[in-house]
Amino acid sequence: MKKEINVGLLGYKFMGKAHANAYARIPLFFSPDYKINLKAICGRDEKGVAEAAQTFGFEGYETDWQRFTSREDVDVVDITAPSNFHHPVAIKAAENKKHIFCEKPLALTTAMAEEMLAAARENNVKHQIGFNYRFAPAVLLAKKLINEGKLGQIYHFRGAYLQDWIVDPAFPLVWRLDKNVAGSGSHGDLGAHVIDLARFLVGEFSAVIGMSKTFIKERPIVEQMTGLSATAREGAKMGEVTVDDATLFLTQFANGALGSFEATRFSYGHDNDLRFEINGSKGSVRFNLERINELEYFNAEDESGLRGFRTIQVTHPMHPYMDKWWPPGHVIGYEHTFVHELYEFLEAIDKNKKTSPDFYDGVMCCKVLDAVEESVRKKEWVEI
Repeated sequence: MKKEINVGLLGYKFMGKAHANAYARIPLFFSPDYKINLKAICGRDEKGVAEAAQTFGFEGYETDWQRFTSREDVDVVDITAPSNFHHPVAIKAAENKKHIFCEKPLALTTAMAEEMLAAARENNVKHQIGFNYRFAPAVLLAKKLINEGKLGQIYHFRGAYLQDWIVDPAFPLVWRLDKNVAGSGSHGDLGAHVIDLARFLVGEFSAVIGMSKTFIKERPIVEQMTGLSATAREGAKMGEVTVDDATLFLTQFANGALGSFEATRFSYGHDNDLRFEINGSKGSVRFNLERINELEYFNAEDESGLRGFRTIQVTHPMHPYMDKWWPPGHVIGYEHTFVHELYEFLEAIDKNKKTSPDFYDGVMCCKVLDAVEESVRKKEWVEI
């Protein structure tokens, strides 16, 4: 009989749906040595969470997160709730000996993230953070090229995450614009992904200097929100936006490379445009999330006159995970990155392997996020 892993999911909207879809796809495509049981889903609105339980295929639901994290029939607590819930839920889950998957950013502050890491380690539970873009085959190909020395010594990392979904001043004051709930705006929501990719591909940060801006300082009080969509009543009262709309910063990496970062939700024409370029002594790579199945590679050792960026399609079985999906040339998408990361998490539980990225990576990302905010306040370089 197969081993069983019982999953509990906190949150059922945008990220909750992405995770529920991933759990459903893993047995179909990856044929694991264990059975995944979707035991319980948790949310505050009983009507909404009950409907989600039925739609996503969970056996039951909870509206009390403390009762949810205490259930004896749950092995894994998967946290996709807003950022202010990450810390208390993860601490309680660790104390109850549950393995924990948590979306980014890990916590509102570095101190809280460190407490989450300590609790997971003290209770000997597996812990992983949701940096799903690490699991795009094109990003893993970039990592392979760097590890094999194909780019040589790394000189530059240039990264940006550009969106445009709140450019309209009439867009309501959703939770992502409330510092008490989200921790920060585009910086923590979008910038965290770019920071993690830079750490994954280039290395640790040593110092940062940044600037940020809130372009629209008041918005209508939200009436209803789902994912990145929201509505407000006509003539609704206005509330204060307490997070950044855009943050830019420079960094010096510990290995001597230089980096530039931009995160904004005020970039018309960019729906979900995460991009990076890495330049080294032997070549370069470029990636754009909106072309997720492609990696651009420049080899400085190519014959003179034939040099140029080549576009590599990562849809062949030789690339990570692609043998589990479709024939060559049949592309995968955004949702598959969640399948890959949650598959690796469950495999770590089943095989008793180390998870990656784990809460330590979440702590290090929080350190960079906090250092940039300190730099913005002080208008000076801040060491990490």
